[in-house]
Amino acid sequence: MDLGMPTLIEMPELENCVSLCAELGLQFVELNMNMPQFQPDRLEESRLAELSEKYGIYYTIHLDENLNVSDFNPLVAEAYLHTVQETIYLAGKLHVPVLNMHLSQGVYFTLPHRKVYLFEEYLHQYLDSIRLFRSKCEKMVGSGDVRICVENSGGYTAFQRQALAILLESPVFALTFDIGHNHCIGGADEPLILEHGDRICHFHFHDALSGKDHLPLGTGEIDLQKYLGLASRTDSRIVLETKTVNGLRQSVGWMNAASCLYGLAAMHPRQML
Repeated sequence: MDLGMPTLIEMPELENCVSLCAELGLQFVELNMNMPQFQPDRLEESRLAELSEKYGIYYTIHLDENLNVSDFNPLVAEAYLHTVQETIYLAGKLHVPVLNMHLSQGVYFTLPHRKVYLFEEYLHQYLDSIRLFRSKCEKMVGSGDVRICVENSGGYTAFQRQALAILLESPVFALTFDIGHNHCIGGADEPLILEHGDRICHFHFHDALSGKDHLPLGTGEIDLQKYLGLASRTDSRIVLETKTVNGLRQSVGWMNAASCLYGLAAMHPRQML
């Protein structure tokens, strides 16, 4: 299985991240579009390709976590759609296999006894926007190989579950399983993810304790071997999603030890498309 790393706040320069990725024997870097240096207007195809060839790595891309293609303001929604379109175009040029995204919960009103999510209150309009997003992404991807993987985060709401079902009707969409996020909400998202187990193709791997997420592997309480087995069975990529250089080094060490102890496939570069 291929292992990768996130872009790190300690390393704002892309080449430093890519160099560390190669040093650690990882295969890819997940570019995070929340950072200013990884916005569509600043991502230079030639520079990304140059570094990819120089260090023998490839990229996945984490779309902006604020991405909200269902915003009720059509100008805002269109701006997010345009961002996705530009990213899909770049992904095709660089043979990026995965775009990772979150499903926005949107705005909610806090009433005396409950929260009212506007996407739930205006459900038909929300789901229509999801269908439109799916259709546009299918046209953008065309015959390309990129997959848009929806990541679990703070627990899927009922309306998000419906949206996810609509997206997964298309082969363009798949799932990212973030095991740390799932653990921190008591495993609430896991049954839904496993229900669509054949659509898992990407993992965010980090350990966790109650109230503490994104810990180095082996320093929390998650049954990591269980999820490594699932990643292997689904032929998924794994991002070692700790947030510091030291945490990443610890996680790579844990993975190397796990490879020896449990007979996992050795890390090796995936054949580029």
